Amino acid sequence: MRFLWVGLGGACGSVARYAVGLRIDQSHFPSATLAINVSEAFALGLFLTLGLGHLSVAVMTPVAVGVIGGFTTFSTFMWEDLTFSRTGRAGVALVYISVSVVDGLVAAGGGYALARLFR
Repeated sequence: MRFLWVGLGGACGSVARYAVGLRIDQSHFPSATLAINVSEAFALGLFLTLGLGHLSVAVMTPVAVGVIGGFTTFSTFMWEDLTFSRTGRAGVALVYISVSVVDGLVAAGGGYALARLFR
């Protein structure tokens, strides 16, 4: 049954990601992908810190793997970096990778820190 809940959660996360992508202009830079992945890192840090030890695996897995995992978009991030690189914009690709990783780590840490305030 958990597989079904993960799948339903993943569908919700994917639809939310698609909706965000439609609302943010990405004609010059993949801002939507960056915003999605950074906000997902924050959400996962927050949720896991609050939930571990307090929520059952039956709840944690569909939310963390399904909803939050379905929202993130690592493959799109990689494709965008590859596209920058193969179209002569390797510098933009390196900046995008650096900003994504650093901001993602800061966001995950921020989610963790915020959750620790409530525990």
